[in-house]
Amino acid sequence: MNQEYPIPSVHHRVEEKIRRSHFITTVGPAATVEDARAFIKEVRAEFDTANHNCWAYVVGPPGSTGHAGMSDDGEPHGTAGRPMLTVLLHSGIGDIVAVVTRYFGGVKLGKGGLVRAYSGGVKTALETLPLSQKMQMAEVEAVISYSEVTLFQRMLPDYSAEIVDSDFAVAVSYRLKMPAKHVEPFKTRVTDLTNGQALIEVHQDN
Repeated sequence: MNQEYPIPSVHHRVEEKIRRSHFITTVGPAATVEDARAFIKEVRAEFDTANHNCWAYVVGPPGSTGHAGMSDDGEPHGTAGRPMLTVLLHSGIGDIVAVVTRYFGGVKLGKGGLVRAYSGGVKTALETLPLSQKMQMAEVEAVISYSEVTLFQRMLPDYSAEIVDSDFAVAVSYRLKMPAKHVEPFKTRVTDLTNGQALIEVHQDN
């Protein structure tokens, strides 16, 4: 799959007081589940005196649930983690983790109030969250003849292809890295350049 999608480019934080409770929402990038867990652990350590550190994450493309998680962290079931995850899933942003920290101010918000507070914190953070684009990369191995080397190397910038390794033996072998979306047109051009004689293998990265 040639997927390109927005992801958080930095750790981002917003704060809000709701009926004397102090809510701190921290959002950041999470390319893996391990990244998400490390982020959550870091925020919990920073606010270890808080009453709750509720969290949610979506690892992968926007809206994907294959690697998603959430926790109410002691709040009534379904009032924190689930609303936070719902916001993330509908945000159009991938590889994202959010922690909402609550310092209880003595006034109960009720289930509806908690849902609004936790989901609202994430929504507010996302409104000003700096984003970057995640581009899926692919590794391509190409074997060509010596006579085609010059033209082959000249075409590489057209596909944002970077030479990772090369081997000059009976034929010339290249290991390249390039955006996955460029692989098919690249293969077509190499096939034309070599009259179908090139050997090409493609390996998708995460």
